[in-house]
Parts: sequence; C-alpha cells; structure tokens
Amino acid sequence: MDIFTIISVLVFLSAIFGYINARFLKLPNSIGLMLITIVFTLAVFAIGYIDDTLINAERYIITQIDFKSVLLDIMLSFLLFAGALHTNFEQLKVQRWPILVFSTLGVLVSTFLVGTSMYYFLQLLGMQINFIYCLLFGSLISPTDPIAVLGILKKAGAPKKLETKIVGESLFNDGVGVVVFLTIFQLASATEVAVSPLDIIELFGVEVIGGLALGLALGWGTYKLMRSIDDYDIEVIITLATVMVGTLIAQKFHLSAPLAMVAAGLVVGNDTVRNSAMSETTETYVDKFWELLDILLNTLLFVLIGMEMLVLTFKTEYIIAGLLAIPLVLLCRYLSLMLPIKFFEKKLDFVPRTNLVMTWGGLRGGISIALALGLSDDMHRDAFLVITYIVVVFSIIGQGLTVEKLIKSVVK
Repeated sequence: MDIFTIISVLVFLSAIFGYINARFLKLPNSIGLMLITIVFTLAVFAIGYIDDTLINAERYIITQIDFKSVLLDIMLSFLLFAGALHTNFEQLKVQRWPILVFSTLGVLVSTFLVGTSMYYFLQLLGMQINFIYCLLFGSLISPTDPIAVLGILKKAGAPKKLETKIVGESLFNDGVGVVVFLTIFQLASATEVAVSPLDIIELFGVEVIGGLALGLALGWGTYKLMRSIDDYDIEVIITLATVMVGTLIAQKFHLSAPLAMVAAGLVVGNDTVRNSAMSETTETYVDKFWELLDILLNTLLFVLIGMEMLVLTFKTEYIIAGLLAIPLVLLCRYLSLMLPIKFFEKKLDFVPRTNLVMTWGGLRGGISIALALGLSDDMHRDAFLVITYIVVVFSIIGQGLTVEKLIKSVVK
C-alpha cells in the first residue's frame, strides 16, 4: 500500500468510528474513538484465528507509520497551535506563575519521583532495569497531554480558572517534558563521551528559551502580516504557514517546536491581536479552520493510539508493571503539585481540592506513547512501551470518563 492508501484507510476508519461514537456512545471523541479502535483491534485479533487477512492488513498499516515521527514532528505542532489559539489569554496571564511552576518544576519533580519509585517496584518484580532508564520512563509519562485534556475538560464544564490551570499547564509541560526526555535520553545514550552539567543546561536552555523566543517572533510576524490585509482566505493560509515553517525552523536549529507553537498560538489568539488584526469574518474563518483541523488530527491520533497495541510485546511481568504504574504515576503527580498549589492557592483563590482535580484531570496521551516508541532496545523499549500504553489507556478511558463527575462534585 502507498501512503495515500494508508491515509485513506485511516481517515475512513476515523469517520466510521467517529460516526459510531456520535450516533450511539456519545462519549468525548478522544475516549470514544480510542475505545472503539481497541475493541475493533481485539475483534480483528479474534478473527485472526480463523482468517488472518484483516490482522495482517492492520499490522501492515501500523508498521508503515512512524508514530513517533508523525506525532512529534508533524501533528503535535498543529494540535498545540490550535489549542493555544483557543486558550483564554487573560485567564492564562492571571494564572501564569502557577502554570509556569507546574509545567517546569512539577514535571521535573514528577520525573524523579516516578523514575525512583518505578526502579524499586521493577526490582521487586525481578526486572533488573538501570535507574537512568526508569528516569526516562518518568520523563515520558510525567507531562499531561493537552490533546487529551482539552476536549474532555470543555465537556466537563470546569470553572474557567481551573480549566486554565490544567490546559495551560498541559500546553507548556508538553514541550518541557519532551526537552527533559531528550536531556535524559542523551545522558542514557552517552557511552564514550561524558555529558557535563553545562551540556545539560545548554541543551535545556536552547530548547526551551529558544523555542519560546521563536514562537513569540512567529506570532508577532503573523500578527503584522494579518493586520496589513483584510482577506480571510489569505489570513487563514498565513496561520497555516506559520505553523509549518515555524516547525521546520525549530527542527533545523534544535529548538522546541511544541513550545514555539504554543507561544505563537497564544500571541495570534489573544484578544488584542484578534481585535486589531482580524475582521469578524477572518476571526470566524481562522477559528473554524483550526477547530476542523484539530478535530481531524485528534480523530486520526486516537485511532492510531488504539491500533498501536498491535506492535506491543505483551508479557505477564510487563502487564503487572503497567497496572502497578497507574496508581504510582497518579500519586507522584499529586505529590509534585502539592507544594506549588499550597504556595499559590491563597493568592489566586484556587478551586477547592484543586490538587485532586489536577491530578485526575491531567491525562496522558499520544505524546507519552510516541516518546516510549523512541526508546532503543537496550533501554528496555518493549517493557516501557507496554507500561506506558496501559497507563495511557487507563488515563484516557478511566480518568477521562470520571473527571466530569469529579469536577461537578468539587465545584457544586
């Protein structure tokens, strides 16, 4: 099959599964699509005992797609720009300090808590895995996924100040999490050449600060171009070009493309820019275009996540480790947010039990799976991929289905 055929099949499956969800299940798209895809894949497994045509076709499609590259290098930039474009900038400005701490210190603390506790748990299961590789797992599972979070929170009717904290944190900690992962990955891969603390600081600084600076420059440039004309067709294309060219520049100079796209989206989407650079017609078309693109890519992403189970190597100890990792990851997230929330809650009037809601509402998604797919075999890729997959599936289905009830019980 050529690439067009593979994309056509994926879009067809996404459309069919999306229809089934909208017509019968009526779940949030991210949950419904992944659930239906997993059930479909399990059915294909069962049919495979009689006729393996379907399972071979599905496995072929998955093996032809580099999920890590497709998500991290292509889809993520579009999804984060779309998410940032529709984020309440004024609320984000008010909550900027807790969001900054959650998305940096929170990710780092969670990485070390998860990595350390997983190291000892895996030892108890008889899995002798180096501490540095457990830290890698901690770094890939700690960032919450804005793609999974956004749609579910909107449906849950969370208070704006709480939604801003969770969405804002997930938009930024995604980029920070990727940088932390790459830093630890470089340490874990170093054999002959030692990596100094200065190298780590330089890598982290260039990726994060460079990515944000690039994003602000792209956002400002986009604003100036859109302000000088009044043509909604061209203005939509300008925003599209911003994301595509901005991603290429970030990749070329080893800057954080996710952080660049978040910064650019926040600049273009804030009310001041909208009011001075976009007519009402342009604003409608820009918003609708990015909403549609966001929905299409989300649909494809969660279908792909469901199908990824075909490439997993299921072993009993991996499954047990994955089930143990679920409460462990949640506890580590709760602990990593505790101090920042205590520090800021009186100054910024936090919603009651904010830590509980942020812990349960901080969903993991495709980014964690994509990073796990990037591990090498000597980093125990198969084990960590299964563990990550189990945590992500529970997060999206288990937490995603119950976070609305939790929010309503807290804010009533």
